Amino acid sequence: MTAFSAGDSTIVLLTPLDLEYSAMRSFLTDIDEFPHDRGTLFEVGRLAGVPWSVALVAADAGNRTAAVLAERAIATFAPLALVVVGIAGALKDDIEIGDVVASSWVYSYGDGKEDDEGFQTRPRAWRSSHRLAEAARVVGRQGEWTASLATALSAERTPDFHYKPIAAGEVLLNSRTRSLAKQLGRTHNDAAAIEMESAGVADAAHLNDDLPILTVRGISDKADGSKHPNADRELQPAAALHAASFTAALLRKLPALLSPPAERRSGRMMVQNNLAASNSTMYVVQHGSQYFTHPDN
Repeated sequence: MTAFSAGDSTIVLLTPLDLEYSAMRSFLTDIDEFPHDRGTLFEVGRLAGVPWSVALVAADAGNRTAAVLAERAIATFAPLALVVVGIAGALKDDIEIGDVVASSWVYSYGDGKEDDEGFQTRPRAWRSSHRLAEAARVVGRQGEWTASLATALSAERTPDFHYKPIAAGEVLLNSRTRSLAKQLGRTHNDAAAIEMESAGVADAAHLNDDLPILTVRGISDKADGSKHPNADRELQPAAALHAASFTAALLRKLPALLSPPAERRSGRMMVQNNLAASNSTMYVVQHGSQYFTHPDN
C-alpha cells in the first residue's frame, strides 16, 4: 500500500531529535520515503484510525532550522495541520517527569533590547489552534493515551496531561537560579515547559495562512540542575514515547474537527434553508462536520 500520493490530505509531524522521530515513527505503518528536491527526506505513513497520510520530518534542535523545515513541509504537503512532537524540561514543580504538556500558547522568550538598565524583554507569542487544542484536552481528560505505554516512567505512575503555555528559545536550560530562569519567572511565569523549536514552527505556520498548529511535549527533566547524561539515556526515550502516544490519540480525535470549512458552511446553509422552509421551531445540532435538526417539543 502506498502511503502518499499527490492530492492526499496530510498531517505533518515535526520532531527535533532522532529519538523523538523514532518514537513517533513506531506508531505508523505503510511508510514510504518522500524526498524533497532540496535534500530533505520526509517519511509518509498511515496511522490506524486516521483517514489522512501522516508525514514525518526531523528538524534537529533550534527554532531557526525547525522554521525552515516546517516551511518546506508546508509547501510540500499543504497539510491540514502541523504538530510539533518531542521532549521538554518542566518549569513548574507540579509537572512531573513523564507528564505530557500540550501548548495553549507558544512563547518566544529571547527577543528584547539590552540597555543601561539591563535586558528588556519583548515577548512574542502564538496561540495554538482551537480545534487541535480541543482535541488535545479531550484526549487528556479521557486518559486512554496512557493505556498502551510500557516505560519505566509509566510503570511508576500514570502520566498526567497539562494544557499550558510552552516557552521556546535557543538555550538549553538546566537551572532554576540562573538569569534565564529568573527572566522567565518575571516575563513568562505561566509557562509550564521549555524547549527550542516551537516558536520557529509556530511562526512558519502563522505565515502560511495561520495553519492549525499544536505542540505536544513529554517531560524528560525538571530544568533545575538535575539533568545529567545517564538520566537522559533513560528518561528522554520514555518521555518521547509518552508524547508520541498522546499525539497518536490526538490525531484519531481530529477527523471530526478538521473537516474543510467549505463543508461546514455548506452544511450550515443547508440547515438554515431547511429551517426557513419549515413552520416548526427546530434546534440545530452539530456533530463534527455534520449538522442535524430536531423539533422543539
